[in-house]
Amino acid sequence: MIPPFQSKQSVQVKAPLEVVWEFSMDLTKIPSFHPRVFKVDLLSGKSRREAGVAYQCHLVGGKHLCTEKDVELIPMEKFVTILPEDTFGIGKLLPDYRVETTFKKVNERVTEVTISHYYSTPSWKARLFNLIGKRKIARETYATLNSIKAQIEYGVSGDRERG
Repeated sequence: MIPPFQSKQSVQVKAPLEVVWEFSMDLTKIPSFHPRVFKVDLLSGKSRREAGVAYQCHLVGGKHLCTEKDVELIPMEKFVTILPEDTFGIGKLLPDYRVETTFKKVNERVTEVTISHYYSTPSWKARLFNLIGKRKIARETYATLNSIKAQIEYGVSGDRERG
C-alpha cells in the first residue's frame, strides 16, 4: 500500500532519456550531486540501483547517516527508494517514507526527472514535522535535481570538499 502523496519536484534535463537514466543508476555518483551527502557505502556490494540494493549515505558534517534501499525499479521509467534507518529519527517518525524518482522522455533531447515523496503523518510529531519539514524537503530535492541537471548537461560536478 502506497502512503499518502506529500510533494513532488521536477526538472527538465537537456539530455536523452538513456543518458539521464544511466547517470541515475550509478550509486557512486550520489556525493557528486546530492548537496547533503559526502560519501556512500555500498551495503549490498553493488554500485548500481536495482530492487533490494541498500546503501548508506554519510551526511555533510560527519555526524549523521541514513540507509536507503531501492525496492522497485522499472527500467527507463522509475525507481522507488525507502529509508529503513537513519540517525535523525526520520525513519521512526515516518516509517512508511517512500521516494519515487520517475523519468519521462519529453523529446529526443530532453528528459523530465520528477521526485515524489509519500508518507503518512499519524502522530502529532509527524504532522508537526510535515508542517515544518515539507518545504525543506522540497528545497533540498530541487537542489539535488538542479545539481543532477548541471552535471549531466555541463559536466559541472557538485562534488566538493565536504565532511
